[in-house]
Amino acid sequence: MDDDDDEDEPADQDDDHPGMEVVLHEDKKYYPTAEEVYGPEVETIVQEEDTQPLTEPIIKPVRTKKFTLMEQELPATVYEMEFLADLMDSPELIRNITLCGHLHHGKTCFVDCLIEQTHPEIRKRADQDLRYTDILFTEQERGVGIKSTPVTMVLPDSRAKSYLFNIMDTPGHVNFSDEVTAGIRISDGVVLFIDAAEGVMLNTERLIKHAVQEKLAVTICINKIDRLILELKLPPTDAYYKLRHIVDEVNGLLSMYTTDENLIVSPLLGNVCFASSQYRICFTLGSFAKIYSDTYGDINYMEFSKRLWGDIYFNPKRKRKFTKKAPSSNSQRSFVEFVLEPLYKILSQVVGDVDTSLPRVLDELGIHLTKEELKLNIRPLLRLVCSKFFGDFSGFVDMCVQHIPSPKDGARNKIEHTYTGGLDSDLGEAMSECDPDGPLMCHTTKMYSTEDGVQFHAFGRVLSGTIHAGQPVKVLGENYTLEDEEDSQICTVGRLWISMARYQIEVNRVPAGNWVLIEGCDQPIVKTATITEPRGNEEAQIFRPLKFNTASVIKIAVEPVNPSELPKMLDGLRKVNKSYPSLTTKVEESGEHVILGTGELYLDCVMHDLRKMYSEIDIKVADPVVTFCETVVETSSLKCFAETPNKKNKITMIAEPLEKGLAEDIENEVVQISWNRKKLGEFFQTKYDWDLLAARSIWAFGPDATGPNILVDDTLPSEVDKALLGSVKESIVQGFQWGTREGPLCDEPIRNVKFKILDAVIAQEPLHRGGGQIIPTARRVVYSAFLMATPRLMEPYYFVEVQAPADCVSAVYTVLARRRGHVTQDAPIPGSPLYTIKAFIPAIDSFGFETDLRTHTQGQAFSLSVFHHWQIVPGDPLDKSIVIRPLEPQPAPHLAREFMIKTRRRKGLSEDVSISKFFDDPMLLELAKQDVVLNYPM
Repeated sequence: MDDDDDEDEPADQDDDHPGMEVVLHEDKKYYPTAEEVYGPEVETIVQEEDTQPLTEPIIKPVRTKKFTLMEQELPATVYEMEFLADLMDSPELIRNITLCGHLHHGKTCFVDCLIEQTHPEIRKRADQDLRYTDILFTEQERGVGIKSTPVTMVLPDSRAKSYLFNIMDTPGHVNFSDEVTAGIRISDGVVLFIDAAEGVMLNTERLIKHAVQEKLAVTICINKIDRLILELKLPPTDAYYKLRHIVDEVNGLLSMYTTDENLIVSPLLGNVCFASSQYRICFTLGSFAKIYSDTYGDINYMEFSKRLWGDIYFNPKRKRKFTKKAPSSNSQRSFVEFVLEPLYKILSQVVGDVDTSLPRVLDELGIHLTKEELKLNIRPLLRLVCSKFFGDFSGFVDMCVQHIPSPKDGARNKIEHTYTGGLDSDLGEAMSECDPDGPLMCHTTKMYSTEDGVQFHAFGRVLSGTIHAGQPVKVLGENYTLEDEEDSQICTVGRLWISMARYQIEVNRVPAGNWVLIEGCDQPIVKTATITEPRGNEEAQIFRPLKFNTASVIKIAVEPVNPSELPKMLDGLRKVNKSYPSLTTKVEESGEHVILGTGELYLDCVMHDLRKMYSEIDIKVADPVVTFCETVVETSSLKCFAETPNKKNKITMIAEPLEKGLAEDIENEVVQISWNRKKLGEFFQTKYDWDLLAARSIWAFGPDATGPNILVDDTLPSEVDKALLGSVKESIVQGFQWGTREGPLCDEPIRNVKFKILDAVIAQEPLHRGGGQIIPTARRVVYSAFLMATPRLMEPYYFVEVQAPADCVSAVYTVLARRRGHVTQDAPIPGSPLYTIKAFIPAIDSFGFETDLRTHTQGQAFSLSVFHHWQIVPGDPLDKSIVIRPLEPQPAPHLAREFMIKTRRRKGLSEDVSISKFFDDPMLLELAKQDVVLNYPM
């Protein structure tokens, strides 16, 4: 005890004489700590020597990521924002429209004119376009739209009545037509833009077809009419012919794609407007006639406008009458005399004689310009004069108001076409009446990433009910059904906005009939979604996933340069998958990550977003390849059977090619498996003259409900117990669909094949005929029947449209011939010095085609290509005698073999297809007996 006390004492004494105690040298404190020097509030970092290279700053500046152009504060508008929000409550005053058209036919410029009309402070600079809806930096740099951008504004019609316009400005490049599909889905009508000089082009045609299939109202706007005057320098009569030719061509296409006789466009009906966005010109016959009546007073402009198109002539001598035949040999048609000639005069006065005669002409027209304005350059001056002469774009508004239904009138048509549930429920009623007090139903079709690319906002249309900021909602994904409710999640809505391209107007509720940008429920949504009440609305079903008019056939494999960054890349892949509607990403068996897209430009944009926006890591990309399909060209040479592992069941099948055109009919849903037996049977009997028995016993399409293969039960009741067969129908169908999803040649989908079940021996006890026995066996028999029917590979073919001057045409032929392409048509474009060349080219040979073409024509040819059809690759993929030499181009008959072997290598499968994998021993004995084993490896 005493010792302890003694030890305590000296410690007490030490406190009296500080600095005397013994301190180990590592505990010595020579300098005050940073905290003592700088105070406790200051954060200090101590850097060890050489832990960081000198090139990197010790304290990195905070980098804010920004990928879109946004307004800093709300710009001034000619209407109050409250007024816009009030208009949202009256659906009959709303119009939801998609502006679509071919590449560079002036959609974005047209929206700019509307923006400038409603936003007095936003003006384009004299030398460049405003391109207000191209908000991504990549869009500005490339000069092409990549995403659909929604704009909402209040526009007056010619009677100065205000309407709320929801306008979707879409990309014109064929690669991005999936964006158009997303816009079309939530619109009630389209305005199709056509360049007056170029006429109806590749994408114009495709969009007409698409709009008709989606059952939308179609109106057209013939844009860039100034080119006819200033660039092609056509006389007025020829310009009229050119415009009429465009209208006729559109009507020809409409009648080709639709059975509805009433679907025609004509300036007389008021669903064609003429515009030149560059010079702020926009008129319909009605609005041009109104300029006359405003100037001269006593003209009934509606009646006048009905006489301004077609072969009608004005006769000034006989009491100012209009006649059907020309009063004299040099008289002009009324459209030329009353519309084109004044237009030509204005343009030529401004372009030609600014100083002497222009002031007098402007005086006559009642246009007042200041001295400064008269000193402007020609283009800005022309823009100013035209915008003062034609005024607001009220002709365009009139056209949309009269010919595109409001969300209230268009609702029923929309729901019938897109909703998977029926219309006869209370919910169906509420949606088809666009009822703001009904249960909430909102359909989102697009995801827009925030400025910094961290999260997404869902964009969609409210079809019934009212969505409120902060309310809980149930998000139903694309795989949701009433039976399988797994794909649904309860989320809380964050803020809601009305989108205006470069700024957003925050609102606290959005009633039915409107478009809305929703925060906070992006996490479960991948492509499209249905947003509904969290509880109480149990019978809600989903809206159909989007159906695109092109296919994603080009694939690239990606991997991070640094393998440890794989999770970052996967996160990025998830995000681009949300951002691009038709993009598909998947992981192959070999573990490679594959991205599927529509074309080179498309995948280039995807890779840019993946590298820069969403994952900020280095990513390696493999050379692009294409998806293939597998098919047969003959009927199986013998009946193929397989036994289940327990030897209690045996299925026999043969495979044969489908009739021509049938695969496309199934894919375009001309025929649907969900029809009743009778209707389905009638379709196959009448259109493809199948016999009654076969037509009535179609079991399934594969690999999914719209898959281009058919499974037919061709067994006879006298030979097979139909009840037993029926009990395993589900399993056989599943095996068939699994088999057709990944064929035996190189794991690619099977296409255009009909599988017939000829015989089936099924066990009596349910225990012995479970799915585990039947499904793999059905798949195996599908494969063996397929391999016995002369299998072939199919590759995607692109349709190419090239515009080139006459002297470059031969170069275009040369480039195409080198890539297995062939020209189907070349013709001069009427009224211009260019030629259009239409051709087909295999997608696998189309990589670098555009660059190649530009090199060979000194950049004068411009091409666009889009997926068109599948075609059989020349050669037999199973021909053993072909030797593939590395790094040498193969002759045509060897291509199929080359594609198959290289695809198998890439996917990590064995070099060659071994038949024994799919045939059982009894089957092989059967083959040996019949001596059919030709050159197949065992």
